Amino acid sequence: MELAFLLRSVGTEVFWITIQKPTETDEVVYSLEQKMSVRGVQVFSAKGQEAIDTAFKADLIVLNTAVAGKWLDAVLKENVPRVLPKVLWWIHEMRGHYFKLDYVKHLPLVGGAMIDSHVTAEYWKNRTQERLRIKMPETYVVHLGNSKELMDVAEDSVAKRVLREHIRESLGVRDEDILFAIINSVSRGKGQDLFLRSFYESLQLIQVQKLKVPSMHAVIVGSDMSAQTKFETELRNIVMQKKIQDRVHFINKTLTVAPYLAAIDVLVQNSQARGECFGRITIEAMAFQLPVLGTAAGGTTEIVVNGTTGLLHSVGKEGVTPLAKNIVKLATHVERRLTMGKRGYERVREMFLEHHMAHRIASVLKEVLRKSKSHPHS
Repeated sequence: MELAFLLRSVGTEVFWITIQKPTETDEVVYSLEQKMSVRGVQVFSAKGQEAIDTAFKADLIVLNTAVAGKWLDAVLKENVPRVLPKVLWWIHEMRGHYFKLDYVKHLPLVGGAMIDSHVTAEYWKNRTQERLRIKMPETYVVHLGNSKELMDVAEDSVAKRVLREHIRESLGVRDEDILFAIINSVSRGKGQDLFLRSFYESLQLIQVQKLKVPSMHAVIVGSDMSAQTKFETELRNIVMQKKIQDRVHFINKTLTVAPYLAAIDVLVQNSQARGECFGRITIEAMAFQLPVLGTAAGGTTEIVVNGTTGLLHSVGKEGVTPLAKNIVKLATHVERRLTMGKRGYERVREMFLEHHMAHRIASVLKEVLRKSKSHPHS
């Protein structure tokens, strides 16, 4: 969606072809489609002649996930070779189940692949070669950047104060309380369970060491209250077993993260296994001058400077105690917390703004378009 808006801003005609249009009304999907419609992005289903005709006449086709490759065979069928040279495959995933030949068999023949971090690009290169015996196309690494809209809020002290007061009042916490938050869809891969165990352990450490700190709270933004999944239930059971109901707050999933970034004091990026491909919420939190406690995995290692803009810990159960200790470090040292937040903001201004990303993407698009124009089938 972000790329679609960037292209629209320079007068490009953009079509958004979606593989799955939900039969029932989905508030999130509806909101996204409304945003695109307002910006002049045309949205329609991947099924049907309209999608085929659009693919043929387009100068460039961007596949926006690893699994989008399924659309090529399902819809274009025997015409797939005709469009491959003008395909830019933008990959954001790094979980093992995405490495299926059915998904990515056309990768070697597309115009290029674009990936959000160097560590993920390296992983895809090695994994496709070792497991699938296919070779990645020309691959470009493009770090993401914060939108102007988000930066406007992050740099508006009055707006931040209003949002902070509103959210904290709704949670029933005081201004002086310290809030540590995960803002991510609730799933085991995002590590909310391990975060809660670390949070509880940090409370125990503070009690044992008789440290004087303001009241601490854990906030989990990204729940699905209606789903009642096994993992959601597990999280609530942890809270009840540890008797920390008054310290933990669950917030339903939302596309609007700025109010929560304004309200909290520290972001916890606890994604497990190989971590995040990039982790946009990390740079968004840094824009709000928040220190980040992150796993030393994936794209987080390319964003967070350990000891400068945040603190990193191991993935898995081995990371529970280190994260607990890092929580205590930031809870007990206000200056350190504020200094890390300020340095994180400076790093965002230097590297992770929308114009940085736009410049990087523009060079990729030029190269892929140049190559596709020289191809006889495009």
